[in-house]
Amino acid sequence: MKKTNDLGKDKISSLVYKLAIPTMIAQLVNVLYSIIDRMYIGNIPEIGDIALAGVGVCGPIVTLLSSFGTLVGLGGSILMAMKMGEQKKKEAEQILSNSFLMLLIVSGALTFIFLLSKDFLLYQFGASDITFPYANTYMTIYTIGTFFALLSIGLNYFITCQGYSMVSMTTVLIGAISNIILDSVFVFVLHMGVAGAAIATVIAQLFSCLFALTFLFRKQVPIRITFGGYSMAIVKKIISIGLSPFIILATDSIIIIIMNAVLQYYGGKSEGDLLISAATIVQSYMLLITGPMIGITGGTQAIISYNYGAARADRIKQAERLILTLCIVFTSIMFLVSRSIPQYFVKIFTTDTSLSQTSVWGIKVFTLGIIPLSFQYALVDGLTALGRTKTALALSLFRKSSFVVYTLLLPSLFTAKSVFYAEPLCDTISAIITTTVFLKVFSKHLDARCKNTKLQGINS
Repeated sequence: MKKTNDLGKDKISSLVYKLAIPTMIAQLVNVLYSIIDRMYIGNIPEIGDIALAGVGVCGPIVTLLSSFGTLVGLGGSILMAMKMGEQKKKEAEQILSNSFLMLLIVSGALTFIFLLSKDFLLYQFGASDITFPYANTYMTIYTIGTFFALLSIGLNYFITCQGYSMVSMTTVLIGAISNIILDSVFVFVLHMGVAGAAIATVIAQLFSCLFALTFLFRKQVPIRITFGGYSMAIVKKIISIGLSPFIILATDSIIIIIMNAVLQYYGGKSEGDLLISAATIVQSYMLLITGPMIGITGGTQAIISYNYGAARADRIKQAERLILTLCIVFTSIMFLVSRSIPQYFVKIFTTDTSLSQTSVWGIKVFTLGIIPLSFQYALVDGLTALGRTKTALALSLFRKSSFVVYTLLLPSLFTAKSVFYAEPLCDTISAIITTTVFLKVFSKHLDARCKNTKLQGINS
């Protein structure tokens, strides 16, 4: 099988575009999983708005489950890319072998744990007595399919890091297109409601999982799934690298959970469910921004990790500049879109006037800081790709903790709706802090790597 991209020799600009654009599209399509479910659910006759609030409560739990796939997939793929850059194929294969076993164990364990604890979690995370039945139905079915979701997410990182960006995009497209078709059949043709939307998502994830597995078991793939060579030391290294992006995603879920709980508390019976429904729509819109940015920064991490393994500081710096530029251009476009036409996005979820007005306002407020957010995503993911996970984690946790503080503080001082201002506040302040830290540590870290590589070459 011909390799699509050579991470060590191809022109950096060409590599960034070839990896960033397909993964950006893949992440954008992946966002459709949740958006399409919510769109169909929000338009169910008579119960749409309440059912949407119920599924909105499930959203952060679904993200929390998915983050475990990132823990293993991104941590293992970054480590594997470094070994590929060092031309250590056997060690790269061993990393994939250990990662695959970890995904199998984690997927099975999480399915069991979440099925036992879902009722408690749903009520704690913002479900009311009215919305609980819908949240419970969706979460029960989705959790059963967690195994396929985590395998699909985790394994796709190992496809991308070998340069097969179009294949990794296909993995996501298979799931998304299947989800679109099955959603319409189960929800509106068979009238299965929330249950139909959840079943459609699980089946779509199964298709993606089977495609990724089939590809990585092929003998023609440079680094394919094998069995054996299991090592606790490798497992610990995978977790240490994947821990930062895992916590970033997991805390995203916790933040949404806290936000929903705060909206329910301060909104009360009169506004609580309405505000959670609006927040669900707003968060769905934000996925159209953060999803593609994750595609840009996450899809190109293999370039940085591979060339870090090869001690090519010049290529890493060039890649990082281009990645940041792509993020800034994208968020600038989305900032203008958010100011001008958010009402058209809201219309696909609801026709209720009050909910529509609150959601449009929420989108405009939530997106005030998305251009500075470019620096947060590009620079933190860049540090992660270099193995500088503690620094990346500290910067991410600062942003998340700031969001929690603003989320708890603002409604106590003003109104429940003021919670929506927490996002732009933390995005702007965190971007300033992250950029300052990055400029201080980035070049020093690369210089140290190149120096160590030269010393090893001399000693050998």
